[in-house]
Amino acid sequence: MSDARPRGRFISLEGGEGVGKSTQVKRLAAALRDRGLDVIETREPGGSPGAEAIRALLMQGDVQRWTPETEALLFAAARADHVARTIRPALDRGAWVVSDRFLDSSLAYQGGADGLGGETIRTLHAIGSGGLLPDRTLVLRLPVDEAEAREHARDGGRPDRFAARGRDYHAAVAAAFARLADMEPERLRLVDASGAAGTVTQRLLAALDDL
Repeated sequence: MSDARPRGRFISLEGGEGVGKSTQVKRLAAALRDRGLDVIETREPGGSPGAEAIRALLMQGDVQRWTPETEALLFAAARADHVARTIRPALDRGAWVVSDRFLDSSLAYQGGADGLGGETIRTLHAIGSGGLLPDRTLVLRLPVDEAEAREHARDGGRPDRFAARGRDYHAAVAAAFARLADMEPERLRLVDASGAAGTVTQRLLAALDDL
């Protein structure tokens, strides 16, 4: 006798530094639970014990600690464990998964800003995670000055390896996210992250209405 439970939905929140992803993951997950859904909140790099161990390698230390190629491999390894241990089991039982970052961050940072190219990143993802994609990716966007101010306030002047990179780098990341949204408009939606947190959450929910 087959299991009739429907597969869950996989939602990722993306964007550059300081756009409010972590706050909105919590708010969006709470709003979905209010609608009676089983919701798992997770993050990248991380989301499983193995991936959290790799996170410490990626987020700490000097900006130049790793080459772009090494970073891409570490992210792919963390993501593979995250998918196998957390995301797929949750989806299989019918839960919704809301993740702070997923593949598109690797495409924008290592593939775009670091110049490795999307094909390289997607190949690693196919090998490590079976090519799993979110049902919907919501890309939060803010003007650079506002994002920088938020990031500084959050980190108290102690940014991680990625936040510490220069304005030109973060502009390249933002441009890469915009290109991804143009390439896959059904999956990726650009969302204005300005204004009150509750207003942004309502925009995110509106971008999920068809799901």
